[in-house]
Amino acid sequence: MRLWILGFIMDRSARGRRPAAKGIQGGRHPAARVAGLLARSRSSVVGGALLVVIGLLALLAPAISPYDPIKTNQRAPLAPPSTTHPMGTDRFGRDILTRILWGGRLSLSVGVVAVGIAACAGVTLGLASGYYGRRVDTAIMRFVDLLLAFPGILLALAIIATLGSSLGNLMIAVGIAAIPEYVRITRGAVLSLMEQEFVLAARVVGCRDHAIIFRHILPNVTAPLIVLATLGIAGAIITGSALSFLGLGVRPPAPEWGNMLAEGREFLQHAWWVAFFPGLAIMLAVFSINLLGDGLRDALDPRLRA
Repeated sequence: MRLWILGFIMDRSARGRRPAAKGIQGGRHPAARVAGLLARSRSSVVGGALLVVIGLLALLAPAISPYDPIKTNQRAPLAPPSTTHPMGTDRFGRDILTRILWGGRLSLSVGVVAVGIAACAGVTLGLASGYYGRRVDTAIMRFVDLLLAFPGILLALAIIATLGSSLGNLMIAVGIAAIPEYVRITRGAVLSLMEQEFVLAARVVGCRDHAIIFRHILPNVTAPLIVLATLGIAGAIITGSALSFLGLGVRPPAPEWGNMLAEGREFLQHAWWVAFFPGLAIMLAVFSINLLGDGLRDALDPRLRA
């Protein structure tokens, strides 16, 4: 991943020194070129379509869900899949399909918000570390090394134990645990750009530091960071579901894929559907995001542009 990002940045730097009139591939806008490459990639099309379907089902859950996600029904506990309950019911008689639809709203939100927190904090620290260097770089990288000393899930567990179990704290914990990756990749990219001609020229003409960072350096690292963030959403969903599975994330009766999976582990031998369908939802969401991320990576890979 890091070698690919450095190759992407060097290609962007070289392209930035070419005459603007020639453009890229006959004057096509970069966004249109990337969209065309994504459209020709079967993995990105399949992943994107599946992700859109999952997102729409979660977004429209209040309108399309057949039952209340929290209300219990003691007349149909652990009912197997049928026409009335396509995915069966749990031990409280709640429709699993309905709870999966509502749970998608929480699980996907955790992934998106956590990656947003990690990307904003990590990119800011990485830019400052790579650009200013010396004491700033030393202080930031020692902080990153401290975070890396803990496994991601263990760090998230420690944060949740400190802040308490709630949806907001779950997002914060997962986001903080993912910060080091963004810091290190952004810092490495900035260091590779610092000696490029366009950055040196901006310094010579007297551009201020914030102008150089946000107008010249940041645009050259945005695209690979988008790929990293896309793939990071899948990891954040898994981490958030794992914390909820352990009882440190979203608490029942609120539907969330992780705590639904935890509720179903007691009935694996007698009511397999209680754990199977929430696990399937997690798998499909992560699978679609990974397919889309792979397609983005291929579309933005400078070695494939020829």
